[in-house]
Amino acid sequence: MNKKFDYYILLEKITPLIAVICALLVGAIVIILIGENPVFVYKTLFSYAIGNRDGWGNVLFRATPLIFTGLTVAFAFRCGLFNIGGEGQMYIGAFFAAWVGFTFTNLPAIILIPLCILAAACGGALWAAVPGILKAKIGVHEVIITIMMNWIAASLSFYLALVYKAPATEAMIAAGVKQMIPHTREIAEAARLPRLYIILNSINIDFPAHNQVNVSFFIAIGVAILAYYILWKTNLGYEIRAVGYNPLAAEYGGISVAKNIVLTMVISGAFAGLVGTNEVMGYKYRWRQEIFTGLGFNGIAVALLGKNHPLGVVLAAILFGILNYGGAIVNIYTKGRIPRELIMVLQAVIVIFVVISDEVVKRLIRQRRKIL
Repeated sequence: MNKKFDYYILLEKITPLIAVICALLVGAIVIILIGENPVFVYKTLFSYAIGNRDGWGNVLFRATPLIFTGLTVAFAFRCGLFNIGGEGQMYIGAFFAAWVGFTFTNLPAIILIPLCILAAACGGALWAAVPGILKAKIGVHEVIITIMMNWIAASLSFYLALVYKAPATEAMIAAGVKQMIPHTREIAEAARLPRLYIILNSINIDFPAHNQVNVSFFIAIGVAILAYYILWKTNLGYEIRAVGYNPLAAEYGGISVAKNIVLTMVISGAFAGLVGTNEVMGYKYRWRQEIFTGLGFNGIAVALLGKNHPLGVVLAAILFGILNYGGAIVNIYTKGRIPRELIMVLQAVIVIFVVISDEVVKRLIRQRRKIL
């Protein structure tokens, strides 16, 4: 009897894998209906995404911001909160990092880089603190507040980008062209994170110089480890999880629900703000509006697929990175016959299957417990 019960527990753990397989099967059916060969499509997708160093670099570059935003959602979920405001927290955190980077240009890299990283985390944390305080003090639902604050953050950072906009180039002035996409001045050279190829080439490992993956990926891994440590190795993490399981029981046990709600939102927001390390400090070297679109909401899917566990979030983000980059390659090789939107469909179907399979397995476990 116990062995069968353990089987159901194992089944619960592998529901994300089941969801991915089911989604790929659904995708194969769609590809056949389009008139293409699913074996060729999937072979092209995965071979170009993970079959060489350049592919892996592109995958990890795309996975990095998703690790941050996935941890944002997952950490809040552990306290019973749905932080849907990662998009706004990311906007503000990234702008803070950019502002420090193009303002304190005389500082050396050893000071300026940590300062920009800290600014990114503080920006996201401050923006998330508002819904956290409102939730803790007067019971306002965090979903409503965070959604509204996403709009405010987008508009505010858009305005600030115009205030600190980059000067027009000589070519733009000659052509009479204005800045179309809002973007700030470039951050100082000392504020930029080194790309991975610089590190690997220094130890005689060949890596494409054009690849965008940078040190921010290792920051993301470090943040995932930190999130795990906080949640499962500290008293704060115990309190956060206790509030998430049952806030009334936690309060009865002497745990401050209000304090943990605020702290959870602050930490969660800091994770979102750190997206700026990849997008601003390691990629565009300035705040640009279009580079952030959708990353906050994609973090929700990553957290669900990763079962709200830091390790799961990292793996889910890498999977989404594979799909995103591989999908772009497939679109090129099929000359547009396989649209990139198919990847968005696959990601959505994966999440749907995660939710369905998770609920089915939970029901099986509950039924098994009744029998036992």
